Amino acid sequence: MEPLTFGMTFPFSNHNYQLRFWMAAGGVDPDEDVRLVVLPPPYMVESLANRHVDGFCVGAPWNSVAVDLGIGHILHFGCDILARTSEKVLAVRGPWAQENPDRLQRLLRALRRAADFIEHPASRSEVAALLAGSNRIAVAKEMIRGTLEGDLKISADGTRRTAPRYFEIGDARGARPAPRQAAWIYAQMVRWGQAPLSPELLMAARSVYRPDLYDAAIGECAVSPSELPGDGIGAFTGPSFNPVDISHYLSAWMQVPRTRPRLVTD
Repeated sequence: MEPLTFGMTFPFSNHNYQLRFWMAAGGVDPDEDVRLVVLPPPYMVESLANRHVDGFCVGAPWNSVAVDLGIGHILHFGCDILARTSEKVLAVRGPWAQENPDRLQRLLRALRRAADFIEHPASRSEVAALLAGSNRIAVAKEMIRGTLEGDLKISADGTRRTAPRYFEIGDARGARPAPRQAAWIYAQMVRWGQAPLSPELLMAARSVYRPDLYDAAIGECAVSPSELPGDGIGAFTGPSFNPVDISHYLSAWMQVPRTRPRLVTD
């Protein structure tokens, strides 16, 4: 019997780590009990339709496309697995940032203004129509607007679900770099054998996320503690995450009993 196959976007992507986190929490070993394959996001739906994969973890709107075609069902939103995690980022080389501080600040301010425009309710129809174009995402603008509003059809029978924090981009919660996010990603790399556990590597990962550069361009805009999960990550299960001591976090996962059910297809 063949194991179930799941698509994800890249071995070092948050989609891979969210999928693995969800599976492992249910006692499924993502390296032994199932098959994980890398697929470009636009090919996910076609692969599901052709039964090359049995499911996938991908960014919107490809989840909605599968539902709209009647071949998919959205089991969970990403924010169900992790209340807060980084997705797309603006990244530049360190030397470039040092040599071009004014240009970097202008770039960050432009990005912030664009993000604020996208997140404003009055702009969503325009943004959805723009992104729906054939030279961009090329899907129905209604799906894109649903993504922007966190209001998605999750099943072919028309069932919908709304999550206010499904898509965060413009405010400090969604835009300001948080070093703990880098620490969480690095912890997943260690957990799944992609990197060794090292204080130096943890420090290097945290140093990549630069809230100081963001605040210098935008103005300090720290998020209120009431707007964040207690540990800044908000996983749906498991121990609280400590971004400066990930060894205890990883050790706690190693102590979680697992039933190791085998997933197979007929």
